[in-house]
Amino acid sequence: MVTIPDFQDVLAARRRIRPHLLRTPLHTYPAINDLIGAQVFIKHENHQPICAFKVRGGINLISQLTDEERERGVIAASTGNHGQSVAYAARLFDVRARIVVPLGANPGKVASMRGMGAEVIFHGERFDDARLHCEALARERGYRYVHSGDEPMLIAGVATEAVEMIEDEPELDAIFVPVGGGSGAAGVCIAARAMKPAIQVIGVQSDSAPAAYESWKQRRLLEFPNHTFAEGLATGTGFSLPQKILWEKLDDFALVSDEEIRRAMVWMIECAHTLAEGAGASPLAAIYKMRDRFAGKKIGMVCSGGNTSLEHLKEALASV
Repeated sequence: MVTIPDFQDVLAARRRIRPHLLRTPLHTYPAINDLIGAQVFIKHENHQPICAFKVRGGINLISQLTDEERERGVIAASTGNHGQSVAYAARLFDVRARIVVPLGANPGKVASMRGMGAEVIFHGERFDDARLHCEALARERGYRYVHSGDEPMLIAGVATEAVEMIEDEPELDAIFVPVGGGSGAAGVCIAARAMKPAIQVIGVQSDSAPAAYESWKQRRLLEFPNHTFAEGLATGTGFSLPQKILWEKLDDFALVSDEEIRRAMVWMIECAHTLAEGAGASPLAAIYKMRDRFAGKKIGMVCSGGNTSLEHLKEALASV
């Protein structure tokens, strides 16, 4: 049975991560604030070494592998950022990593994983195809499978982003966080509930890949079509462990269109001078959509990553 991490696990994760990662900034920008009608604080996880928040979880998990698991090596399925996280941490702790990605995976993320020494295996058209192949390889060859959501140590690790946000801006009224598998949102919920229970935590997903949203809404794990361009939101099924946490602790969940996400990517460039991938910009899209509800408030948002492809960036710029 998988154990749900608690706030003490988050604090322990912070101690493990601290020697390897710098604290990321939390900035507010006048043009964004004017756009929303509220004070928006952007947590720049796009400033991480892999330009994505998931590296926090990767370091926390890989640092705790047993000698036998290190010897076997690890395998993960990813659209890019989870794979980069596992590859980065595996290199840091001298563990062999294999990452299974869909055929159309972001080439920049693939190059990054290979550059960090991971073996990249292409399989299937969508993330869930790659995930199923990854799970089969793990069973057949004995690799330590690192699931992108159902890993307590990953969730405890990524929760440290919310600890920093609340320490840096204690008066936050809400935190918006993107949801693919849900590890990031689950982590934010754990930290926020422990540090400041009144904070509203709001998940954000594309309406072109709403599996996590529908699983949260209906309180059961569901599969839905996955057609979003935003890799970090691109999951076709709800993940068990994050959903258990979200069912209990998440305040609200917003769906935004891919068009709204592309517009938010442009706003991040124009108003915050920040390159955000689709998932990283999706919280801004949701904040704009819900701006009347949060007028005059202090809102935190997790810019989960900046690993957009040139193709996606051109599409975003052409959409406005």
